[in-house]
Amino acid sequence: MRTLSIRWDNIHRHGEAWISHHRLRYRMFVERQGWSVPHYRCMEYDEFDTPAATYILVVDEHDQALGTARLIPTTRPYMVKSLWPDLVEGSLPHSDEVWEASRFGCDRALSAGGRRRVIGQLIQACQEFGLANGISSYLGVMPSWIFKNVIAAHGCPVRPIGVTLPLQGHDIGAAYIGVSSAVLELVRQHTGIPKVLDESPSSVKPIPSALSPRLAEDAPSEPVDGLPRSSQPEGLVEAE
Repeated sequence: MRTLSIRWDNIHRHGEAWISHHRLRYRMFVERQGWSVPHYRCMEYDEFDTPAATYILVVDEHDQALGTARLIPTTRPYMVKSLWPDLVEGSLPHSDEVWEASRFGCDRALSAGGRRRVIGQLIQACQEFGLANGISSYLGVMPSWIFKNVIAAHGCPVRPIGVTLPLQGHDIGAAYIGVSSAVLELVRQHTGIPKVLDESPSSVKPIPSALSPRLAEDAPSEPVDGLPRSSQPEGLVEAE
């Protein structure tokens, strides 16, 4: 298994892995969870799949996604702020040091041991990426038992920041997940892997604001309305 950090500017090197992760998200959130989220040709997506997102993927030898996490800086539009602000008590984060982690889970078809390995690699990769990008914490939304029995069990500090919401038999809540070199060391002790990201988790470079002359001619002059919006919080759904 390999663990990748994929952005829109390097998708061309990981096309099959990126498409496969959208198919995995469809199986997890549409087929298994039955959530009403956008999908097309058995691929799930939403309005937060933008160039601001980074995807942490665990893939097999055929570049088929086994696990997925999506990371978005809270200085850009993000799910909790747009759809679930009531889950957070106090001010919503808006900082380069706080990123949202969503679409987090793994393939249910794996064995129990395989799922544990994939989840461990996802958690460790998020820590490695966070340290490389000056991130101090992730904002996550998931069932409370997963914060406790999966995230915290790997050595990550979890700080709930609001009320919980009953949904499909689970208490869903929001929490901050700490990122630091000390936390990464605890996660490494749990996984037994010195480093999981195949590629160096180099800092995310700002996207140039100016379009090329040719692209500027074709760019729409008005915002595009009518984009589908998801209405369910996502969490780690295949962690047993």
